[in-house]
Amino acid sequence: MKISLRTNFWSGAVTVVATAWTFLGVPSLPAQEAAPKPTTSSAAKVTTPKAAPKPGSITEEQLGNLLKAMGLEAKKIESRYDFEFKAVQNKEEWNLSMTAVLSQDGSSIWLMAWLDQLPKSSADVPRTALLRLLSDNDRLGNGKFFAYVATNRRFVLQRVISNEAATTKAFRSWLDDLGAGVVDTYDHWSV
Repeated sequence: MKISLRTNFWSGAVTVVATAWTFLGVPSLPAQEAAPKPTTSSAAKVTTPKAAPKPGSITEEQLGNLLKAMGLEAKKIESRYDFEFKAVQNKEEWNLSMTAVLSQDGSSIWLMAWLDQLPKSSADVPRTALLRLLSDNDRLGNGKFFAYVATNRRFVLQRVISNEAATTKAFRSWLDDLGAGVVDTYDHWSV
């Protein structure tokens, strides 16, 4: 009987994998298949487990309390908080419409500054304005970027922040930074 190198290779590979499973404590395939599978009926709701909260992270309710502690009148709509924020830039006061919401897994806070509504016709939006916004996305930094929300035909300037060390002082600085970004790029997004 002739044994080829290919046969020796595959038998060695199977041995290595079986040994690794034994030492690493990887469950066997039948045990994994025996686990109950989630149902897809309308009565059952499958949820994704949330990540363990980080120190200093806040919940959705605490986000609302934090905004209230800052003197902002936030209106809760589903899981987001809408509010007006006064930003002072270059000795000018700007009243900005903003939204704060936690990501679905609670690991980050999304801040949005709502910009002007776009014209009814997309032909009335200068193409160069879109290019400037894309260019600004590359230079803004600090988790800030422009996005378009089709449901209400608005651009937003957003900032994504890790949900940790969320104090009123830190939150105010995040809002001030976002407000400064809105003012600094006004010529680019105002259509």
